[in-house]
Amino acid sequence: MNIQQERHVVGYNRYRSRLVDGHTHTELCPHGSGDRTALMIEKAIECRIEKICFTEHAPLPANFIQEYIGDATALQTAALQRNQVDTYLELGRQLQRTYGSRIDISIGFEVDFILGFEADTRDFLDQYGPLTEENILSVHFMDGVNNGFWCVDYSEGEFERGFGPWLKNQSELYFKYFSLMRQAVKTDFGTYTPQRIGHLDLIKKYQNHFGFNERLDRRSLQVVSDILHILRGQGRELDYNFAGLFKSNCQDMYPSRFIQGMAYVIGVPYVLGSDAHGVKDLEKVWMQKDNE
Repeated sequence: MNIQQERHVVGYNRYRSRLVDGHTHTELCPHGSGDRTALMIEKAIECRIEKICFTEHAPLPANFIQEYIGDATALQTAALQRNQVDTYLELGRQLQRTYGSRIDISIGFEVDFILGFEADTRDFLDQYGPLTEENILSVHFMDGVNNGFWCVDYSEGEFERGFGPWLKNQSELYFKYFSLMRQAVKTDFGTYTPQRIGHLDLIKKYQNHFGFNERLDRRSLQVVSDILHILRGQGRELDYNFAGLFKSNCQDMYPSRFIQGMAYVIGVPYVLGSDAHGVKDLEKVWMQKDNE
């Protein structure tokens, strides 16, 4: 893979020519590498990144556990606990004070859209939104087997347990996911509604494992078009996320090049994001060659 080529995407970059990583995580992420966030910043500076956005996973709604029936570890390691939020924000402020003269650092959250828990999410954003600069809205959980919620990106086995009845009908599975994404972008979370939509087609993370077709059918394409037109009208943007490139069963960006082309035609801007959970993740995406 030539990551330098992969970084040349089509569309309207919100930051234009600035080198910005708009989606990263910290030492507090429960499914991360544990690398010190300061070391990640130093690596970003080494990679000539001009701005890095920390978007840690916001705590899940307290009552979500009653609706979730998937793997317990997937839930326990999905996001910050509520009692870690202030620690995370203070970590961010300390890093801004320490490194602010060398790199622009913004602090925010990657917030989950979970159907039925919109009020909880709005309450969280009302409380903590004023303390953040940039936030991402993503979908990591979807209703599946036994009418409960399952994680869509924890493991191949968990995906099969949660969405097995749909695996032989990719069209229905993808339509289900994109319809949920459409509902997410249509939801008004108030003044601090996240500006950026995370990894729009995360549902394809295990596409190679399950033999999914990379091409979307007409119904899913229509829903994706709806999403992009809604975002254009709202003045929001997409997370062009490199993480999928390094997943053996995906090997593609989120979103796909085809969806990137649709976004370009419709006029939805993007922000590049490594979705880094450690130093090595940053290095894989951003490390420059000597002749660059």
